[in-house]
Amino acid sequence: MTFALPGRGARTRAALALAGAVVLAGALGLAAVAGCSSSSSGAAASGPSSSAASSSTNSLSGTVTVFAAASLTGTFTQLGKDFEAAHPGVTVKFNFGGSDTLAASIVSGAPADVFAAASTATMGTVTKAGAATGTPTVFVKNQLEIAVPPGDPKAIKTLADLTKPGVKVALCAPTVPCGAAAVKVEAAGKIKINPVTLETDVKSALTKVELGEVDAALVYQTDVKAAGGKVEGMEFAEAAKAINNYPIAVLKDAPNAAAAQAFIAFVLSAHGRGVLSAAGFQNP
Repeated sequence: MTFALPGRGARTRAALALAGAVVLAGALGLAAVAGCSSSSSGAAASGPSSSAASSSTNSLSGTVTVFAAASLTGTFTQLGKDFEAAHPGVTVKFNFGGSDTLAASIVSGAPADVFAAASTATMGTVTKAGAATGTPTVFVKNQLEIAVPPGDPKAIKTLADLTKPGVKVALCAPTVPCGAAAVKVEAAGKIKINPVTLETDVKSALTKVELGEVDAALVYQTDVKAAGGKVEGMEFAEAAKAINNYPIAVLKDAPNAAAAQAFIAFVLSAHGRGVLSAAGFQNP
């Protein structure tokens, strides 16, 4: 068998075709490299941008001091921990107590960033003194319930039962929101309770029941729920006449106003409302 060798013209055309293929491959290689470079630079560009956003989210720092009603102790302690987790540079410090006492401290110049009161009247003490910024926001509601020892030994079922002879009752002082609410329910029920003790905040009133020092106390529904099996709660119709709105505000001379505003936003967020609702607080 014999083979015909390609002519000079054919060899030239083959060589040109091969050269063209090499050039094309080189061009495609450069394009691929350029594409990778572009993608890489794009990722690099988005990196700092993402970091900046993250930095912005975590730009808060320092301590935020929150003065809050005693009835918020459990929920705000939890929200404080959650807020610190979301903002690693921030520490939340709380001062829980009777709203009237806290308000007096704020008006007197006590350094604080946020005030959460158990009534709009108490918050009014702070706003009238010009110690808060903007308009306070009502974030939850709460109402009274009768707390009695487990088993209800004195058979207390209604508000009127608190007036029975031999029944020892603890109330909050009238200047405290839970005490002011007690005055309202007395008026609604047309009764007069004669307490054996007037407490400075709702937690103290509840403790009297837990220790067996009194037979009953008027406290918030949320406090009864937080106490678990230590007490039993009795709802009563007159409580609907004395529902307390809880307002929250940034204080005028807040040392850490940015963190204060962020904390309030956190309380008002879906997460914050979930924690508060789980504790028995009502939506405003």
